[in-house]
Amino acid sequence: MKIVGVGCGRNMLTREAVDTIRSAKLLYGSDRALEIAKEYFASDAKAYEITDYKALRSLPDDAVVLSTGDPMMAGLGYLDGDIVSGISSMQCAFARLHAMWTNVAVVNAHGKNHRDAMELAARDIAAGHSVFIIADPEFSVEELASHLPKDTRIAVCSNLGYEDEEIAQGTAEHPPKVGHRLFSVVCGY
Repeated sequence: MKIVGVGCGRNMLTREAVDTIRSAKLLYGSDRALEIAKEYFASDAKAYEITDYKALRSLPDDAVVLSTGDPMMAGLGYLDGDIVSGISSMQCAFARLHAMWTNVAVVNAHGKNHRDAMELAARDIAAGHSVFIIADPEFSVEELASHLPKDTRIAVCSNLGYEDEEIAQGTAEHPPKVGHRLFSVVCGY
């Protein structure tokens, strides 16, 4: 099996990812991952939306599993198989912000306890790190801001890699607003 990162949006696939997808006869992915990669499917390829993530472990060896972003960034990299890296939302966000990510701490708040994630982010900021937060639609940037020093820079990066991409910037004192359901947060950059 191969696990292929399709990037965080359209036109964010690497050449290796495109080549792997073009040669695949059996593909699996989320609706979003399939949509990103569909223009590269071979005419005789079969593509299936993932409905049971536990069943992925029993796919045939020739299966290609599409993972949004990079499979190792809270993606499907836990599966056994060869990994084809993709452009993650973190890479894209830091590039858009012209911010270095050599000192970044990653906090996964997607489907996790948000308070714990916010407290971890605050500790990382206090330790001098920039923080990248993988958020979900219920994540509160305003509540996060209350955990941070007032002058901490915050960016809400929404729909990265899509036509309606949006980056809203502010501080913990004046936090940016979330305008979309698909977003990540960068703090202390």
